[in-house]
Amino acid sequence: MAVENWVAKEVATLTEFRRDLHQNPELLYDVTRTAQTVAEALRAAGVDEVHEGIGKTGVVGVIRGQSDTSGRTIGLRADMDALPIKEETGKPWASQIEGKMHACGHDGHTTMLLGAAKHLAESRAFDGTVIVIFQPAEEGGAGARAMIEDGLFKRWPCDEVYGMHNRPNLPLGQFTIAPGPIMGSVDEVKITITGRGGHAARPEQTLDPLPMAAALLQAVQTLISRNKDPIDSAVISLCTIHAGNAFNVIPQAVEMTGTVRTLREEVRDMVETRMRAMVEHIALAFGGEGKLEYTRHYPVTVNHERETELAAKAAQEVAGVENVHLDMPQTLGGEDFSFMLNEVPGAMINVGNGPSAGLHHPMYDFNDEVIAWGCSYWTTLVRQRLPQA
Repeated sequence: MAVENWVAKEVATLTEFRRDLHQNPELLYDVTRTAQTVAEALRAAGVDEVHEGIGKTGVVGVIRGQSDTSGRTIGLRADMDALPIKEETGKPWASQIEGKMHACGHDGHTTMLLGAAKHLAESRAFDGTVIVIFQPAEEGGAGARAMIEDGLFKRWPCDEVYGMHNRPNLPLGQFTIAPGPIMGSVDEVKITITGRGGHAARPEQTLDPLPMAAALLQAVQTLISRNKDPIDSAVISLCTIHAGNAFNVIPQAVEMTGTVRTLREEVRDMVETRMRAMVEHIALAFGGEGKLEYTRHYPVTVNHERETELAAKAAQEVAGVENVHLDMPQTLGGEDFSFMLNEVPGAMINVGNGPSAGLHHPMYDFNDEVIAWGCSYWTTLVRQRLPQA
């Protein structure tokens, strides 16, 4: 274990900071208190520049090393927002805001990057510049994209960018990472099938949209089973269906909503094109009308190969080669760090949270013992990527 000595001195303070964030969760872009707390802590730590309001409520800190002969800059990113979930942990530091909780560990991610920023600002033991990025709205709001559109990488051009997420039930002190696609694209679909309503006893006088919807529900699954390479992972889940409000009335329309997840942009394109054709033509075959609203949210999260190796090297120095797994399983869960990886070469690594409830679960809590590992990883990564002459 190569958790650095400075972390041991800071763990108690950082744990207190993390638990304060946990007690005061905020959603999406409405992270005013969290962002202000982070900005104040960065200033108190002596960070060279602190910029607020990037991408609405994002915070950027600039830390310059003792020298800058390399002229290089790397970005380190953490997310700040919570989820609209009622906490059930019963912990003394449980959420004090009804219906909101840090159920994904963003309070821990923010704390680990803040701890690293404090140490980097004190030691300056690197050659170049570090940009610490605290973003809002990872949970469905595309806060990373908002920060990019607000000039994140134009104002602070980065040669590389790195992210870190906790992983429940990966043992404490272990890391996992892999190159290539690691998390899925996230798209939202809304399908409206319109027929002609009427009395349930006289179906011949109607165009019943329910059989149209039933045919479509089965047909769209062939996009996964018969329209793509079986090796490519993808899923279509139509999760809601709404039609009518009486047992003896054939409704005028059916509305369905769901999500599409893929691990390749080519598959994503195919699904949208073929689904649109299916919705329109299956409804038409029954004499009705079909409409698809296909909204693209997060792209596929793709770790760059070189930066994945570099991230793994830093983790190996911290945790030992045997505790860094290079075959992280792919998942169709989404991550808006994907927007940053589409702009700048980089990689996201997972750090073990130990035994815990899963992410987005009301019993989940970030393990404070992870703080030392995450802080050490960040500072080791900076030292390796921006070595002093």
